[in-house]
Amino acid sequence: MELRALQYFVTVAEELHFGRAAERLRIVQPAVSQQIARLERELGVRLLERTSRRVRLTPAGERVLTAAREALAAAARVRVAAGEPAAVLRIGVASCLTERLDRAVSRLSGGARPAEVRLVSLPVTARLDAVRDGELDLALVRGAVASTEVTVVRAWSEPLHVVLARGHPAANEPAVGLRDLDPHGLRLPVRDGDPPMYDAVLAALPVAPPREPAGDMLSVLFEVGQDPAGWTLMPAEQLAGARSERIVHKPLDPPVTVDGHIVTSLATPTPCVTSYAAAFAD
Repeated sequence: MELRALQYFVTVAEELHFGRAAERLRIVQPAVSQQIARLERELGVRLLERTSRRVRLTPAGERVLTAAREALAAAARVRVAAGEPAAVLRIGVASCLTERLDRAVSRLSGGARPAEVRLVSLPVTARLDAVRDGELDLALVRGAVASTEVTVVRAWSEPLHVVLARGHPAANEPAVGLRDLDPHGLRLPVRDGDPPMYDAVLAALPVAPPREPAGDMLSVLFEVGQDPAGWTLMPAEQLAGARSERIVHKPLDPPVTVDGHIVTSLATPTPCVTSYAAAFAD
């Protein structure tokens, strides 16, 4: 039994579609079908029920899927224990460099098994898809991620800051309370740009925002800077070092935090996931 056949089976089981599985694996569809058929012959059971309309797991396929994932993870752990040469580590990030990211890259590049880090800037949804499909080794996401297709581990927590126009009445205060801000001045980006972060901000608000979302974060910050009553919320680390003549940012009182998560594929060995989380921890 080849590990390749198990990988092909797991991919088909996740997609429930041979064409999409072939695209993820970057091979032609007949090769996937051949490997699955060979695996079924070796095991003596039918793993998938296939019709012209759908693909679904048989009861035996459900059992084999769990074992196949465990076998692939075990094989990856063996490679780690054997001390494979340093590899490229592809990390999905937002389009900004923070002190935490800079520190984590140094840790990952200079550890016991140093990696060549490559940063890939992608929207959050695309980041998660790329991790699931094996195009990224891990991704960073602020806010809760509810998915059974990837592994999600909390790695850090950071405060949210309020961003105000320089002419805002609270712009000179050392800290600002959310209940002291006019809800009608709140600007938020559209949820599709970063669903976990949007939901985290929404959960922190004392009242529902009365305004419609204002596009991407750049548009939000521009609108905040134009409106003396305007404000929004952003992670403090994204704002560190930012300079603008139009806006200022202040800590919240009482503080509000958002969790940062490491997202990896389901096949990533636990020791690797642990080391990634440690690299981004405080």
